[in-house]
Amino acid sequence: MTVPIFDPHAVPVISRDEYLPALGPERMTPAFLRQRFRDGADWQPEIPGDGRMSDREPAQASVLVPLVMREAGLSVLLTRRTAHLRAHAGQISFPGGRVEEHDFDPVATALRETEEEVGLSHDFVEVIGHLPIYTTVTAFQVTPVVGLVRPGFTLTLDTFEVDEAFEVPLQFLMTPAHHQRHQVDFEGGRRQFLSMPWTGPDAAGAQREYFIWGATAAMLRNFYRFLSV
Repeated sequence: MTVPIFDPHAVPVISRDEYLPALGPERMTPAFLRQRFRDGADWQPEIPGDGRMSDREPAQASVLVPLVMREAGLSVLLTRRTAHLRAHAGQISFPGGRVEEHDFDPVATALRETEEEVGLSHDFVEVIGHLPIYTTVTAFQVTPVVGLVRPGFTLTLDTFEVDEAFEVPLQFLMTPAHHQRHQVDFEGGRRQFLSMPWTGPDAAGAQREYFIWGATAAMLRNFYRFLSV
């Protein structure tokens, strides 16, 4: 049984992963990431999916994990979805979506969807690899495509799908002390999930909390494991 989560903020935190080391800055440089993907060392994702899938037929999807090369270090470009969407309304996510028939491969899907959602041109993106497929509770099989993003781009949001785009320092996300574990019981079922709440400036410069959780947090945790090997 898959336990539905209607308000993740209200689900108690049962632990934080302070016992795990933060990723060293030397492992969060463009040069290290390029080499890490080229080497392809053996590893297994810690969280391969959300749990038991729904009864629907699996669908293929792809997201871009955009690592913006800022002077202060790499940051991750994320989006907050609009509240009216049928799926994952208001959630923090990577730009991406369902594979279309004309997409050549998962990379093409990730780049196309990213340009459609936030206006980030593929000309600014250097794709360096991908992480293992992540299966969501809604039966999407998602390929996370990792790309280095050259600064100088301008974003134009699809306001039907995306409320805002923002950046989070990779260092923050690769520090397990910021990884919270939640557990919820519902009608005899139990589900655990990760969150990585981040407080930073919104588009107007005001400080606000961005509650990164679910599949997005899980894929970031897998990225941590990948870079830790």
